[in-house]
Amino acid sequence: MFIDTAKIFVKSGNGGNGCVSFRREKYVPLGGPDGGDGGNGGNVILQADRNLTTLLDFTYSKKYSAENGKDGTGSKCFGKKGEELIIKVPMGTTIKDVESNKIMADLAHDGDTCIVCRGGKGGKGNYNFATSTRQAPSFAEPGMPGEERWISLELKLLADVGLLGFPNVGKSTLLSMVSKAKPKIANYHFTTLKPNLGVVKPEGTPAFVMADIPGIIEGAAEGVGLGLDFLRHIERTRLLIHVVDISGIEGRDAVEDFIKINEELKNYSVKLWDRPQIVAANKSDMLYDEEVFEKFKEEVNKMGYKHVFKISAATREGVDDLIKEAARMLSTIPVKDLEINEADMYVEEEKRFTYEITVKDNVYSIEGSFVDRLLQSVNVYDPDSLRYFHKVLKNKGIMDELKELGIQDGDIVRLNDFEFEFLL
Repeated sequence: MFIDTAKIFVKSGNGGNGCVSFRREKYVPLGGPDGGDGGNGGNVILQADRNLTTLLDFTYSKKYSAENGKDGTGSKCFGKKGEELIIKVPMGTTIKDVESNKIMADLAHDGDTCIVCRGGKGGKGNYNFATSTRQAPSFAEPGMPGEERWISLELKLLADVGLLGFPNVGKSTLLSMVSKAKPKIANYHFTTLKPNLGVVKPEGTPAFVMADIPGIIEGAAEGVGLGLDFLRHIERTRLLIHVVDISGIEGRDAVEDFIKINEELKNYSVKLWDRPQIVAANKSDMLYDEEVFEKFKEEVNKMGYKHVFKISAATREGVDDLIKEAARMLSTIPVKDLEINEADMYVEEEKRFTYEITVKDNVYSIEGSFVDRLLQSVNVYDPDSLRYFHKVLKNKGIMDELKELGIQDGDIVRLNDFEFEFLL
């Protein structure tokens, strides 16, 4: 089974909590704080692997989580870092953030990696908060939570040559003749329902990969039929072989078919439409009039396509010359990575703790991620910890902001479930 799209949920590990501990040893009466830091949570990493060919595994397993960091312990022992989770995907996989629909990475080469979720940072142990005036801090930082998101995976095949054309024009037959690939071949439309890859080894030239992809029909650029599935997989190809049935046995006009396919390409991507094409006039063994090919070639030449070959994939007539020309053209076309617009790229936002102050009936409510983290870090019933709490509010500029908002002596400041009276 060939699966080329998937959507999965990924979550990195939470950071471990810092430890509150004091050194207690015989003959060391004033050991002081020695709580260690928590370990960082593990990242979630996607890695391209040449041994994978489809995204089938992600059909059955949808959720992936990295390991949490361990909590710190006494004697300044740091918690263990969470293990990273490495998820293997096929080469040619594009990763998108589902919420923003932005591209996070394009893993085109074996071993390419992308961190899709970064692990939470471990919290600091209480020994970090010791000062000359606060020699026995009884608080520590909690670990930061890990990131989580839904991501979509889209496989775009890594082929040098893509076979282009309507269904049932002989693309699968051509691939089976020039490589060891064994695609399903039959005389009905949409025989090819999944892409097939084959390695072509022309004599005296480097081998290249050819892709036989589901046939394209009118409206494919808008998603009609298997159109978008087809077009996705020819985005990476350097050269297109446009296979056309010139036999006329199905009552189709070869020139019209040629024009329609190229219009669909242009609607989908101008860059794809502008890619070099070799035209393969197939099923020539079934021609009733040899002038049909000459007229077809003349019309195609007028459109600017000079590489036109008369072939029969079934009898192999003209196939060797076609493949030699494809190999020659590939030698002049550099390998390029998939082009991605800057506007479509995902930009990782810097993590910031924020807050918002609202005023109602002389009650100043402060809410936000900054407040949540601060309250987790301190023990408001411990004098030392409470002094640290007020110092953080002052250093953050919250006290000055409250004064600018007109707070008076005796007004209430509320942070989630904790309240205190404000004193100037």
